[in-house]
Amino acid sequence: MSNDIKIKKGLDIKLKGAAEKATENAIISNTCTIRPEDFHGVTPKLIAKVGAKLKAGETIFYNKDVEDMKFVSPVSGEVVEVNRGERRRIMSIKIQADKDQQYQDKGKFGLDSADGNAVKEHLLASGCWPFIKQRPYDVIANPSKSPKAIFISGYASAPLAADLDYVLQGKETELQAAITALGKMTEGQIHVSVGKNANSPLAGLNGITLHTVSGPHPSGNVGTLINRVDPINKGEVVWTVNAQDLVIIGELLLTGKFNAERIVALVGSSVKKPRYFKTKIGSEVATMVYDNGVDKDSNDRIISGNVLTGKQVKPDGALDYYNNTITVIPEGDDYEFFGWNKPVFNKISTSRALTFSWLTPNKKYELDTNTNGEHRAFVLTGNYEEVFPLDIYPLQILKACMYNDLDEMEALGMYEVAPEDFALTEFICVSKQPHQDIIRKGLDVMIKEIG
Repeated sequence: MSNDIKIKKGLDIKLKGAAEKATENAIISNTCTIRPEDFHGVTPKLIAKVGAKLKAGETIFYNKDVEDMKFVSPVSGEVVEVNRGERRRIMSIKIQADKDQQYQDKGKFGLDSADGNAVKEHLLASGCWPFIKQRPYDVIANPSKSPKAIFISGYASAPLAADLDYVLQGKETELQAAITALGKMTEGQIHVSVGKNANSPLAGLNGITLHTVSGPHPSGNVGTLINRVDPINKGEVVWTVNAQDLVIIGELLLTGKFNAERIVALVGSSVKKPRYFKTKIGSEVATMVYDNGVDKDSNDRIISGNVLTGKQVKPDGALDYYNNTITVIPEGDDYEFFGWNKPVFNKISTSRALTFSWLTPNKKYELDTNTNGEHRAFVLTGNYEEVFPLDIYPLQILKACMYNDLDEMEALGMYEVAPEDFALTEFICVSKQPHQDIIRKGLDVMIKEIG
């Protein structure tokens, strides 16, 4: 039996270029790139230096603040490059992948007889712990703190996001192993959300509390699930895990191999044949993009992730550690003369002034990256609340983050939010303020001052 969660506030951004439900093997990537910046708040201590030979699953670096937390190689090969920034901060580690992949055998794990501490130690040592994140602060979970509950969203509502019902097909055994392991590390419940009328492999698992979610984006965000089911109070911690990462955790427990395989949706209006690819974490995006109708000479933006929360990558860039979508859309560097002063039919807006997207609710759009305006002070429009379903005042919490008022941030519910929860308010913001960046900086201040 499931619990229904109906979301009314939000906005579905219907874009052209959704992935056809067909999966191909991506061209094997020559290199694999791991960026410590994907693990927010982690200070890496490098183990595998240039020239080191690695098997898939061997440690590249560990977290200086939590030395038991290991970060491992998704592929076997040789470390060929370590890029450093200011103060010799590690920016990326590039591994030349072997043609024949070799895996470090971490041994099958006896789930039936293991307790929570044994599971935790195994996941930390094997490199799977980074898949477990926590709120507050939206960072990798602190293994010394026990969560009151664990939340997993099996419903992706973001624009052109990978269909989780499709990519998880046939992975029920791995999913169940991961859920069983997570259940040993909390005395609370494991809350899993799926789409209404969905055929999700997650729905039949044991040891979960199932919720069916319906409504516009961000109904699929894990933050929306947390807010509706069990909001976070001061001093409490919850864990979150991406649904596809459960498969990697489960396979490690069952086989002893860290298999960083990921099914990625290549989507966007600039892709002539949008579909799914089987690849590895950290693979070059070019192995999927340029053989599928994207012109190398075209003026497009490649995004690792979805259009709301993803990050721009260069053509020779790599897939982010946590993403399962690559979006390619036109670069918005052309401007209309007096474009603000005429009716608009080809853009999405929550306002009915001059913009008529509300007349065609089912129309799919071909949007570019143009922000259609410049950065300015916040304008009080009341539009944020129309797309923000959390029981939180979005404008007030954004302002509290900007002037670093910790007491106000606490009172307004900062422990509960992550940057992705503010992606839609950023999208519709007439002031063009970087909402997600503001929230991230606010969370970092809280980590530093409160811990």
